[in-house]
Amino acid sequence: MGTDDARVGPRQPACAFRVVGHGGGLRVETRIPGGDVNPYLAFAALIASGLHGIEQELDPGPALEGNAYVSDAERFPSTLREAIAALERGTVARAAFGDDVVEHYLNYGRTEQELFDRVVTCYERERFFERG
Repeated sequence: MGTDDARVGPRQPACAFRVVGHGGGLRVETRIPGGDVNPYLAFAALIASGLHGIEQELDPGPALEGNAYVSDAERFPSTLREAIAALERGTVARAAFGDDVVEHYLNYGRTEQELFDRVVTCYERERFFERG
């Protein structure tokens, strides 16, 4: 929950996007990428998705009011597996960056997920010892 909420909220820190500032400093802030993001890729994706929304005249819907943590708003993927599936189904990234780029990132994501799936995590070790 939290920043995976896909709606916009005014001064709403739990939303993926929020409107902050006032006057000439009014702006939309995204809270989706983490500190390990490739900034060039993140900016390109934000610009491409914004242009897509403008060109398609997409309605962002009403601003989220109330507690974003318990809202019924659509959510962004919260796991790598979910993100891979969303990118596979999506069309905006392919239109913006081309099939080769999207397939490269899908391959990277699938490879990382496969490597992770082969590892027994610390949580699993501790949990199995508890139950053993």
